[in-house]
Amino acid sequence: MKKLSILAATLILSATAGAAQAQILNQRTVGLELANRIAAGTVKACADKGYAVTATVVDRAGLVRAMQRADNAGPHTLAASQAKAYTAASARNTTSAMLETSQKNPGAATLGDIPGFLVLGGGVPVKAGDEVIGAVGVGGAPAGHLDEQCAVAGIEGAADLLK
Repeated sequence: MKKLSILAATLILSATAGAAQAQILNQRTVGLELANRIAAGTVKACADKGYAVTATVVDRAGLVRAMQRADNAGPHTLAASQAKAYTAASARNTTSAMLETSQKNPGAATLGDIPGFLVLGGGVPVKAGDEVIGAVGVGGAPAGHLDEQCAVAGIEGAADLLK
């Protein structure tokens, strides 16, 4: 009987330990060096085209890791770039794709009503392989698709850190 009790206790403890370990997640996210490199590359890509922008890089949870504002970028570009980055990280999609979906699909028309979301072009997920680890948002170019082009260039410029 004593052996049976010890065996039962051991099985219960093993099951409990396994359940506790299952609650611990390992997630990759954007580090500071990567965030700064993407932000700088994004601002430079836009500056090379004559656009003064702000680039914000967020981690996978949508929290700001880096923000760079070009000389002469408007004050509104700070909030716009952050909201676009948050939106892209949260939805794990480009904000331009979300804009297109919201325009074509009546069921998605209120995506922009989600607190913190800005459904305009210029937010792009940052991926390591197929995993979204953060996002970059850009505000200040004359149109959202131009913001997005700069964001893509910024990510491409840091590709060696995304391996």
